[in-house]
Amino acid sequence: MPEPINLPAELIVVTGASSGIGRATAQRLAADGFHVLAGVRNTEDAAKLASRNIEPVILDITDADTLRALAIRVADDEGGRPLRAVVNNAGIAVNGPVESVPLDEWRRQFEVGVIGQIAVTQALMPALLAKGGRVINIGSLGSKVSMPGFGPYSAAKFAMEAVNDALRREMAPFGLSVVMITPGAVSTGMTEQGLKTIRRLAQLMTREQHGRHDKLIDAVEAQVETFARDGVKPEVAAAVVSRAISARTPRTRYMVGRDAAVLARIVRFIPARLLDRMLRSQMGLA
Repeated sequence: MPEPINLPAELIVVTGASSGIGRATAQRLAADGFHVLAGVRNTEDAAKLASRNIEPVILDITDADTLRALAIRVADDEGGRPLRAVVNNAGIAVNGPVESVPLDEWRRQFEVGVIGQIAVTQALMPALLAKGGRVINIGSLGSKVSMPGFGPYSAAKFAMEAVNDALRREMAPFGLSVVMITPGAVSTGMTEQGLKTIRRLAQLMTREQHGRHDKLIDAVEAQVETFARDGVKPEVAAAVVSRAISARTPRTRYMVGRDAAVLARIVRFIPARLLDRMLRSQMGLA
């Protein structure tokens, strides 16, 4: 008679698990003993990620049908396992001058970076409430300070801070913990994606806009490359997510990386004009 298979006791959903922080988080939580439903973009990514305790699911957080399928998968789990947490990590980075980034790109940034995060949370809320689960939102240092050339991305991250705070205060009476993880520079695949996006959008700028912002575009590219070179590994962020999920009483916010911790404190006390000059100087725009 075959030995019974011991299933992990709890489920966790991780969005944006094809690469970067999401992939590292899925692998870390699987190693912690959870069964991870890892949202990926396509079957190729799914095949690369599938392993013990990691079940890839094709997921587009802007598509209602895939979200509905995810909610059904969680509700109809074969082992009747509760949903311990959802890690809202999926995202994109639209960078460029505020005046020149097309409105459709602004909408795309908010559709993925804000509306999509809310949609995932709403779809899984019944399962989360059933056993007092947790919502873990992956933020960014861009939610603390908006650097020149990073306006669309920062705007979405600032918005998610507001969503996170409202949800935490609304759901606390019902036993649901809501946590914001705020990484500084992290070396991930989003770095390359961000570079491709800003170069593509720069081609759409008018001659006058190029005259005003070519130096800024170069500075943003250099800054993104610095993030990729000097940023912490995704596994560092994944370890923080693991702590937030395993803690008996999680903190409301966790910072990842020394740059995030230091800059988040600095911006609270420095006058706006001085901060403007510091940021422009840092990017070589002074």
